[in-house]
Amino acid sequence: MPKNPDRSSGSLLRRIGMDLGPLRDSRDFRLLFASGAITMFGTFLTLVALPLQMKQLTDSYVAVGLVSAAEFVPMVLCGLWGGAIADALDRRKIILYTEAGLCVTVVALTVNALLPEPQIWVLYVVGALSAGLGSLQRPSLEALMPRVVRHDQVGAAAALSGFRWTLGAIVGPALSGLIAAVFGVAAAYGLDVVTFLLSMVLLWMVRMPAQSEDAPPASIAALVEGVRYAVRRRDLMGTYLVDIAAMVFASCAALYPFLAGELGSPQAIGLLFSATAVGSLVASATSGWTARVHRHGLGVIVAAAVWGVAVAAAALMPTVWGVFAFLALAGAADMISGIFRSTIWNQTIPDELRGRLAGIELLSYTSGPMLGNARAGLMAQLGGTRFSMGIGGLLCVGAVAAMAALLPAFRHYDARTDEHAVRERARRTAVAEA
Repeated sequence: MPKNPDRSSGSLLRRIGMDLGPLRDSRDFRLLFASGAITMFGTFLTLVALPLQMKQLTDSYVAVGLVSAAEFVPMVLCGLWGGAIADALDRRKIILYTEAGLCVTVVALTVNALLPEPQIWVLYVVGALSAGLGSLQRPSLEALMPRVVRHDQVGAAAALSGFRWTLGAIVGPALSGLIAAVFGVAAAYGLDVVTFLLSMVLLWMVRMPAQSEDAPPASIAALVEGVRYAVRRRDLMGTYLVDIAAMVFASCAALYPFLAGELGSPQAIGLLFSATAVGSLVASATSGWTARVHRHGLGVIVAAAVWGVAVAAAALMPTVWGVFAFLALAGAADMISGIFRSTIWNQTIPDELRGRLAGIELLSYTSGPMLGNARAGLMAQLGGTRFSMGIGGLLCVGAVAAMAALLPAFRHYDARTDEHAVRERARRTAVAEA
């Protein structure tokens, strides 16, 4: 008998569609997801309003660029320290206190914006303080995730979080820019304050099992212990090194303004900036198949190589839409890599080390794009925009292949048999049954 096409298409959608299990099964994940969505919109309000206000006050490219420079050092230092305190103190309290601190920073920006003569130094100081608080909070949030979803749903939770982020990255800046342009930066800051208040209510409702009472105090020694654990595990080092290599060699967002001009379409710059986010959104929305993948290390390697190939191919495209298509493919590959990396982290790292390792993870996925854009600019100065993108993409593929050869434990990682994954699965099952 002929197959029912409706049934076949429905089966396909179930296989590739996003797994909503964590949202259905975990009340606390729903609260974290909703809080993150609200906070993301608020963050984009300030992310757009702050440089816009700096431009209005100074009309200086350098002054606007220095805002990011002021945020870098606090982000690095507080990211590492945030990992240490996430393992030593109550993570829920850390998240709540830093959320309150972030709210206060936006209140300060609001007050400053309402002054007859807003102060420029306030933007730098508050921007740096906000970056530091956000980096203190992030490891605790990352460490909280595996405690509120089942072990087998960690990958689905990562895909849902990625979907939320990419959707926000596409919609958030446009809405934020409109609000700031029409109603002013003070209104944008004020609305961000409201989002923080709503987010704090949701975070306060999150329940979490108590952490171990013999957790080590936050110290340099505790940080060193976390680094040693990561170095001893070659599969973890693979997740960091492959991603850093991929980003350093193939990140090229700094070239988009030049590329749009060379394509004869300066107005397409926004399209180029959104391309990777669009690809990430599609990949996360169709990520159901990733639950049936167990060789996560090999998945990261393949995804990172596709990222490099896609960027190199984008360099060869003669039209805006051709470039957009391959940059979107690159974004999709990056999302898949992120899902598999997050799954390895959250399924294998012991809870007592999760915060410190989350601090290392934060540095790995934030430093790569920054260094990559610097690399892209230098190579473009030598050989032009397309040279920088094309050679960078090929270097990415070569670097990923080298990492795969040098780290067989990462290449052969299998969640079904890996000793760390098996141990964590057994521990969490015992906790759930207790």
